[in-house]
Amino acid sequence: MPQTPPFSAMFDSSGYNRNLYQSAEDSCGGLYYHDNNLLSGSLEALIQHLVPSVDYYPDRTYIFTFLLSSRLFMHPYELMAKVCHLCVEHQRLSEPDGDKSQIRKIAPKILQLLTEWTETFPYDFRDERMMRNLKDLAHQIASGEETYRKNVQQMMQCLIRKLAALSQYEEILAKISSTSTDRLTVLKAKPQSIQRGVLTICSDPYTLAQQLTHIELERLNYIGPEEFVQAFVQKDPLDNDKSCYSERKKTRSLEAYVEWFNRLSYLVATEICMPVKKKHRARMIEYFIDVARECFNIGNFNSLMAIISGMNMSPVSRLKKTWAKVKTAKFDVLEHQMDPSSNFYNYRTALRGAAQRSLTAHSSREKIVIPFFSLLIKDIYFLNEGCANRLPNGHVNFEKFWELAKQVSEFMTWKQVECPFERDRKILQYLLTVPVFSEDGPASWAEFNTTSSWDTGCFCCSVSPVIEGLALVSGHLVLQNKSRSPRQQAQQLGTSFPTADRLTQIF
Repeated sequence: MPQTPPFSAMFDSSGYNRNLYQSAEDSCGGLYYHDNNLLSGSLEALIQHLVPSVDYYPDRTYIFTFLLSSRLFMHPYELMAKVCHLCVEHQRLSEPDGDKSQIRKIAPKILQLLTEWTETFPYDFRDERMMRNLKDLAHQIASGEETYRKNVQQMMQCLIRKLAALSQYEEILAKISSTSTDRLTVLKAKPQSIQRGVLTICSDPYTLAQQLTHIELERLNYIGPEEFVQAFVQKDPLDNDKSCYSERKKTRSLEAYVEWFNRLSYLVATEICMPVKKKHRARMIEYFIDVARECFNIGNFNSLMAIISGMNMSPVSRLKKTWAKVKTAKFDVLEHQMDPSSNFYNYRTALRGAAQRSLTAHSSREKIVIPFFSLLIKDIYFLNEGCANRLPNGHVNFEKFWELAKQVSEFMTWKQVECPFERDRKILQYLLTVPVFSEDGPASWAEFNTTSSWDTGCFCCSVSPVIEGLALVSGHLVLQNKSRSPRQQAQQLGTSFPTADRLTQIF
């Protein structure tokens, strides 16, 4: 059974040759090249370029890039139907008296293409129309030699396992959400039943950072590459289909990961504000500073930024007397590393260092790279909005999609890393289900009543966002402040995070 190579081998370090499109490019079958780099082409020509023949098989970078970006122009099931038609009709797989030697040459290549699709974009096949077309074409291939039947069976079994794992993951999402909601209800009814605090569960900040890394990597693992495109999909102006394109916006795993960032931020703020005495609150701040520092050392930048975000929320930042008792030197260093100025220059430098370390890693720990996810989403958004999907002549702007695929493929490499740390079920369950105070959730800051004296007279929540502009609205990622251009918004570099009401984690 042919296996696809790792994503790290797909794009070289130099990236794609960014030569500007010119009207007088070398053309070949409706495809336009410059310096042997594909720049543009009609949608039909690009589809033809995807389908293998006896003496041709598309480059893997092209397969990934086109399968990723094609959903901006057509549904995956529509593309699959076209691919199946081309494979069957052009290669004469359906003819009983077809050239057996030619079929033996083309069948492994078609099977390899289907394998690449099912391995890299398995969630596409939750659509019954996709699965039906896949089975029909696979049957045509399997009707030949015994080897093909075994390979087809292996491909289908692998796909079914991935889809079953996703279904199980979504069931656990619902279960954890239900558990968290029940605990919030109890807390609201009996405020005196407030939890013991994270220090009673895990007093070692290094262990907590490792468990946070478990959660991060498990969430990342279930995000499909297509979700980065589907998060911002818009109707193609050349698409005459009047049906709603919202069914393409399937980004549940991506949204759950954004919500996890938000939950962790509120969890940090909750844990710091719960203690009655200032010295205990100061201890909690120093504890989370140590957790954040270890997250940085591990390469877990998403948890690091979530912790910093939680510490910068108003209920925490206004605790002046508490902060006076805290040694903030380490926190100042962390804030400097994640400083949003100059387009997060310090963070991006650290991320490149972690990525380089991952490439030359001698241990599983050194392979870990967990990016600040909301900034990654924002980068992809601006790439998508800043360049047109189509050129004036109607051709697909494939140069743009090389760049998009390069960013997403790097993420795909990072998400496949296995967490090397030992799991602590008790700590994980606490992090995922413990009630947290939020701006407007079931347990809000306004409902937190205590007889203790706080550092300030009022205790309400006003989130100071790390990045401005990105939010979840009605289950979809949207950019706020749309009156400004993407270039102007990019200068602000930020995202505003919604309240988390769903938690995710596989135990």
